[in-house]
Amino acid sequence: MNGDTLVSWIGRTDLRAASGNENAGLGPIAQAASAHPYEAIHLLSDFDVADAKNFGKWLASQVNSKIHLHPAKLASPTHFGEIYQQAVAVLDKLKKENANVTCHLSPGTPAMQSIWILLAKTTHPARLIQSSPEAGVEEAIIPFDISAEFVPQLLLQTDMRLAELAQGTANENASFSDIIYRSASMTRVVDQAQRVAPRYIPVLIEGESGTGKELMARAIHRSSRRAGGPFIPVNCGAIPEELVESEFFGHKKGAFTGAANDRKGHFELAGGGTLFLDEVGELPKSVQVKLLRTLQEGIVTPVGTSEERKVDVRIIAATNRTLIDEVVAGRFREDLFYRLAVAIIKLPPLRERAGDISLLIDSLFQHVNEEASRLGLKHKKLSASAKNIMLQHRWPGNVRELFNTLQRASSWSDEESVSAESMRDAILVARPSDQGQADILGKPIGEGVVLEDVLAQVARHYIQLALAHSHNNKTQAASLLGLGSYQTLTNWMKRYGLDV
Repeated sequence: MNGDTLVSWIGRTDLRAASGNENAGLGPIAQAASAHPYEAIHLLSDFDVADAKNFGKWLASQVNSKIHLHPAKLASPTHFGEIYQQAVAVLDKLKKENANVTCHLSPGTPAMQSIWILLAKTTHPARLIQSSPEAGVEEAIIPFDISAEFVPQLLLQTDMRLAELAQGTANENASFSDIIYRSASMTRVVDQAQRVAPRYIPVLIEGESGTGKELMARAIHRSSRRAGGPFIPVNCGAIPEELVESEFFGHKKGAFTGAANDRKGHFELAGGGTLFLDEVGELPKSVQVKLLRTLQEGIVTPVGTSEERKVDVRIIAATNRTLIDEVVAGRFREDLFYRLAVAIIKLPPLRERAGDISLLIDSLFQHVNEEASRLGLKHKKLSASAKNIMLQHRWPGNVRELFNTLQRASSWSDEESVSAESMRDAILVARPSDQGQADILGKPIGEGVVLEDVLAQVARHYIQLALAHSHNNKTQAASLLGLGSYQTLTNWMKRYGLDV
């Protein structure tokens, strides 16, 4: 024996050959196994177990090879996803054994053949053969290199999708059903958004970075009477100041250097639909006044012309600031604020969404596994200890940080189950800022100090530091601080106004 291994799905012609049907001849598998002395033959089967076993016994009587059966019940013999998973499971095992694998293309459905080609040319290199009564057994020469063209594009698309999820980019067809929650705070917010969605009034969404403002905006759009129109998202903070006016209102050819053609602005592109102004608080005040005119009069004037054009859009704006505070500070126009803030939706941070974190962990980890499957990687599980660590974290980066952490933990874990250690490595813990702490002992006594406030400042600093170091394990944090028990630590946290 030479250590070669044949892998194949069992086909109907193979079953007919085993039953003595003369028209079937030897069948593709026995024909291939007779033409080359394989040490082992691994057979995947979607047929009844009894039929597969009968075929295995018959094949063993025809060839001097060790037969291995792999029952693989499929929802459909053309279900690419399930076929892929079953094939990878067998090839992974053989890869660990350093077997010289040959995949037989002829038996099975076209979907099964396609998966063999994909795997043999990429992640599980293997020889490919095909057989027929007329031509016999021959090597299958694929006339194109899948690994050179198809797979890099596949990986690129998957990585791009992961990057979009990491940045918090919402699915373009997102609706209220895509918002995961059960907390009272989010229930109230979603109810408000659903009430305002059918109306034409502007909406202002406020919330910290990573809370899902674009997801909420898209859900409002999808539930509005403008759902059939475009949804145009604009990151106001990412547009160079000199191009803001052109981006919003368009320009005529030759209006400025680089304006090679007429161009419609975001307002016209969003006609009949919704214009989403993300980070609207970043807009320069020179543009704010022009934006106000457009909202008041429903017209735009492209750069380089005096021509006025009517526009029909609904505005949904979002900011990670408290916009009324920006008005008070003089950084945002008061009249524009009241134009945008007809309906205000305030998204709570994740730390205020009691009960939602567990749901989000399960849902987002499913996303991570789905993307891993497209790369041919195994699904992973989240251990109870790892999930418990996540439940104790405060998530200053909100849902976006939560997703990125799950992605890191899955990528860094070598085991099938993400351990507590892997999760601790994945969670990014920022040390509390030392700015101001260094000066705590240098306060000028001549101006007087409130000793109780100074002591409270020190206590809060070291409690937060101990909790961060112990990943919110109160027993360990109490030990680091020289306190008798976690209950004593809890009492200190209550005394100094820290979230327990």
